[in-house]
Amino acid sequence: MRLSHLFFTTLRDDPAEAEMPSHRLLLRAGYVRQLGSGIYSLLPLGKRVNDRVEQVIREEQDRIGGQELEMPVVHPADIWRASGRYDAIGPELTRFKDRNGRDMVLAMTHEEVVGLLLADIVKSYRQLPLIVYHFQTKWRDEPRARGGLIRVREFVMKDAYSCDRDEAGLDASYEAQHGAYVRTFERLGLETVAVSSDVGIMGGSQAHEFMFLNPAGEDVLVICEACGYAANRQVAVVPKPDPEPEEALPLEEVATPGTTTIATLAAFLGIEASRTAKAAFFMTGDGRLVTAIVRGDYEVNETKLGNAAKATGGIRPASVEEIRAAGMEPGYGSPIGAHDTVVVVDDLVARSPNLVAGANREGFHDRNVNVGRDFTADVIADITNAQEGDACPVCGQPLILRNGIEVGNIFKLGTKFADAAGASYLGEDGQAHPIVMGSYGIGVGRNVACIVEAHHDDKGIIWPAEVAPYAAHLVSIGGAKEPRVTEIAERLHDLAAAAGPRREILWDDRDESPGVKFTDSELLGMPWILTVSPRSLAAGGIEVTERATGARSTRPIEDVEGLLTDGFTPGA
Repeated sequence: MRLSHLFFTTLRDDPAEAEMPSHRLLLRAGYVRQLGSGIYSLLPLGKRVNDRVEQVIREEQDRIGGQELEMPVVHPADIWRASGRYDAIGPELTRFKDRNGRDMVLAMTHEEVVGLLLADIVKSYRQLPLIVYHFQTKWRDEPRARGGLIRVREFVMKDAYSCDRDEAGLDASYEAQHGAYVRTFERLGLETVAVSSDVGIMGGSQAHEFMFLNPAGEDVLVICEACGYAANRQVAVVPKPDPEPEEALPLEEVATPGTTTIATLAAFLGIEASRTAKAAFFMTGDGRLVTAIVRGDYEVNETKLGNAAKATGGIRPASVEEIRAAGMEPGYGSPIGAHDTVVVVDDLVARSPNLVAGANREGFHDRNVNVGRDFTADVIADITNAQEGDACPVCGQPLILRNGIEVGNIFKLGTKFADAAGASYLGEDGQAHPIVMGSYGIGVGRNVACIVEAHHDDKGIIWPAEVAPYAAHLVSIGGAKEPRVTEIAERLHDLAAAAGPRREILWDDRDESPGVKFTDSELLGMPWILTVSPRSLAAGGIEVTERATGARSTRPIEDVEGLLTDGFTPGA
């Protein structure tokens, strides 16, 4: 490809809206352009990288027996109602009516469709196990798109589905997918860690997320470096201290002006935060007010809270008006005397005597609050976040927290979606059995962004060879004034094109200064930069630069031709 013909442009300055290196560099280098919030066009360079990533994923899915198909992005709402997810998912699921007034949805994922296909096609145990997968556009109306391709609303995902006779078969498929994911991310140049995670809207018995460690990641991971324990903080359960036993003391109201936070309350009363009970208020998607009570030295884990409260349609912070309507005062709130709220109490609070909690009067708190005597818990459960230094639940060593970006997930679904679709098979025993399913997703664009996060410097992107849009970036210096240079560059370009798609190179044939050409070659990030100029020819051939290391050498033209046809290797 001649750069003069390429549909792209570079930006000399960092885009103001870019938060992360991948966002900044993919925009600056002409790989993507934003259409709207969380909606991006892939320009030709971006599409080539995207295709390379898809191919790696495809090869690893095929390796474990996956069969590629394609399923629609628009679904009748009835199939989502049958699985229970139509009402369980909030506004992230886009619902609409077609011209005939039928309820439809834009797909977030395809478990329901696979269930229907299985019900139609699979009749006998002899047809199982099997794995099907596709690459398809997904639409999730995220409330806050961020980080360029890291969190978007429209994206392409590889979603695969294993279909087995029983739980033992699901276990084997799950392990096969785990291995395929490990190989996939290694080939993409991403170091990942697999962590236990919440099953969320998918349901099922087990889930893991593959996380790329990055300080800008929105997920917090709980990791033990001693034994290898790893979990998303959404689901991490760690040991909590056993409070010293005390006799329950009489409730006592105390004036606490200006103490709307645990820190100010503890300082005002001269006590530790561990002697307080903190209230947090949320609304569920089905309109219930949930009051969460945790000890003052802990934070509420919203995922655990939503699961404990059996929240339908997710949870969101409650408004001041919603809190006061239930008889509680924001900043000084507690369940004491409250009404019309689901009270979810952390298990540590339930065991902690004589805490200080809000009195539901501005400027006042109650001393010696005890669960069961002063208010009733509707649910007692672990609803707190693990914290840095907490004991590992496996070996007891201190845990560390790290931020991560989810690049893939795997779920054991069980029979939920098969049951909803009526997907069963006739077993060897002559009886009908539900098909046992698993679901496995990888967001393609997010992986592209994470590759840039992992492989860049202050000059630009450094693509791993496996996913680079072109094998090399050819820079010719001299233009029309140097016909010999142009002749050699054109020969190299044509030779690479004839060698096949994975050997193609990008030739900067523009009438630009050497400085502009070299800057763009580093910004665009091909693994190798080939420079042909009067100076390089005088020195014996073509200058070959490895983008990742900066190592340079001048090679005879014949050697470079061999590299173009046989392939580059590090240190070549």
